[in-house]
Amino acid sequence: MTRLEELRAKNPHIQIYSVCDDEFLPYGRVIADDFSAMSEMVKKAAPMPEQGSRYVTFLKEIDEMPEAQIYRELYCGQLDEQWGLCWGHNSFMNGLEWHTCNEFNLGVTDLVLLLAKRGDIGKDGKLDANKVKAFYLPEGLMIEVYSDSMHLAPCEVSRSGFWCVVGLQRGTNEKVDPDMKKDPLMTAKNKWLIAHEKSRMAEMGLFPGIYGENWEIKTID
Repeated sequence: MTRLEELRAKNPHIQIYSVCDDEFLPYGRVIADDFSAMSEMVKKAAPMPEQGSRYVTFLKEIDEMPEAQIYRELYCGQLDEQWGLCWGHNSFMNGLEWHTCNEFNLGVTDLVLLLAKRGDIGKDGKLDANKVKAFYLPEGLMIEVYSDSMHLAPCEVSRSGFWCVVGLQRGTNEKVDPDMKKDPLMTAKNKWLIAHEKSRMAEMGLFPGIYGENWEIKTID
């Protein structure tokens, strides 16, 4: 049984696709390249926390790698892409965010992404959780997630946690100037977010824009 098959067996409540399946095509694309040097650097530079997840807009150790500059030239139109990291432990959707730019995700470990399209948000600004799809991203593979594909922190496949390299236009997710903030959904620079109505984020005052199931991905080991 493959890892994906094990994952599906543990999660019969939600259909889990592979990013290599045709179902992923509206959400992004797979990039076939060797990202092993970046993956190995991440494992050395970012120890796994005991609980919770972490995010940094850029991780110096990978942001300044020669390979990072090559990826900027190959995949980012030579823009100043920041190479950051999301890592730790997470099993729930909790909310969804989006940016005005595409996002690159490298699975340093196996992980699951919960994605939805911005066009599925209703006129009331809310999203039915049944519109969300789950995608398995295997270790070592990078994807480009399109800007109209909503996402948030990955879900771990193993209880040992996840590492996910995050490539975005530099400045994205940095602290926003509160005097310039006009949109209540804007939580950081180039970042808009809607929370699940039963999540801690909604309790903290973020817009409860997702109703229905707060999807959970159960680990396989």
